[in-house]
Amino acid sequence: MRHTKRLVAALAASALALTACGGGDDDNGDTATGEEGDLSGTEVTVFGAPTSVEGDAINAVIQEYFNEPTGANAVYEGSDSFESQVQIRIDGGNPPDIAIYPQPGAVVDQAAQGNAISLESMGFDIAELEERFGDYLLSLGEYEGEHYGIPTNVNFKSLVWYNIPVFEAEGYEIPETFDDLISLSEQMVADGYTPWAIGTGSDDATGWPATDWMEDIVLRQAGAETYDGWVSNEVPFDDPAIVEAAETFDRILDGEGFVVGGKSAIPDIDFRDAPAAIIGDEPDALMHRQASFITNFFPDGAEFGTDYGVFPFPSIDGNDGALIAGELATVFDDRPEVREFIRVFTDTDAQCAQGSFEDVARISPNVNTTADCYDDEVVATAAESTLSALREGTARFDASDLMPPQVGSGSFWNAMNEWMRGGDIESLLTEVQNSWPSS
Repeated sequence: MRHTKRLVAALAASALALTACGGGDDDNGDTATGEEGDLSGTEVTVFGAPTSVEGDAINAVIQEYFNEPTGANAVYEGSDSFESQVQIRIDGGNPPDIAIYPQPGAVVDQAAQGNAISLESMGFDIAELEERFGDYLLSLGEYEGEHYGIPTNVNFKSLVWYNIPVFEAEGYEIPETFDDLISLSEQMVADGYTPWAIGTGSDDATGWPATDWMEDIVLRQAGAETYDGWVSNEVPFDDPAIVEAAETFDRILDGEGFVVGGKSAIPDIDFRDAPAAIIGDEPDALMHRQASFITNFFPDGAEFGTDYGVFPFPSIDGNDGALIAGELATVFDDRPEVREFIRVFTDTDAQCAQGSFEDVARISPNVNTTADCYDDEVVATAAESTLSALREGTARFDASDLMPPQVGSGSFWNAMNEWMRGGDIESLLTEVQNSWPSS
């Protein structure tokens, strides 16, 4: 398999077992395709957040694995403003047939409003789907005993990317703990470098990268049980454990000389532009925390293992964790061609095919895929680690994506932006808590 010793060593340090993804060449656990008969002339509309090369890859897979064999015409459309645009379409009575949500909380919200259609009512065998994806991921779209979201991809979030040439020239060691990370950052400043490139700009979704930092810290500092309670609002946003996580994060944000542009500039730096800062012999910064997909946005020609490397987000108080994210496909119109699209798009062949596209970092949640699906060595190893963590129960999904959308993709994002711009974090966390829906 396509591994490098550097990445394997780094990810092994995160205590995730790097075992090969299960499966083989058969489709064990996959529901059969071709059950809906001739679909010639039918159309399926699919709407989601991935754009650019990832959107092109999705359409290429749809064309080869669904359109050509069935005679149907399915088209994927991506938008950088997906969260707001999909709601506008739903409110206007013109939803897509299928929406691919980055926030499972939004899937549950659509189910609660009566807009989404359950997998059970469409005739899907939930036990088979649980074998294909695991019950944890499938449960993320569950509402009142039925399932409304089917996993289409995941990514591994607990990663810090770094400039290899400077690390090697200065003899910097990979930090194992958060205190080590702070000490390393202080040493970098003393040596004349800026440690961190952080950007949270993301059009209508500005602020979400800061929530990822908070989630990684809560998972490690407060533990998985508190993390799960936070997701369900049993642990409120103004709980001391969440406030303490923000204070820990602020050791980076407010560290003297730690962040390119300073704390207040972070919301104005597009997250897609931020990783470029760590590339080069005289980089603007030396480290960048972001999920495995960020390789899509590294400058052309930058090489993993030469120009940049990666290490796992360090432990806090001896605790590790694996923060993941991903997307769930949700159906708004139950027709034969829509059901067939779901079957085809989530089976092993189509899922594996997405890993063969250059610059695409989508990781399949289908456990019948293997690391050999991925041409990119970084993505291949991240895929192994992600699926291993899911099997071992050490993974937790992005908290903000699990929360009700008015919180997870609303007040939480906004609070992070206001905090960066000088707001009081305790007051802002109380405002987020007050925005949590009463039912």
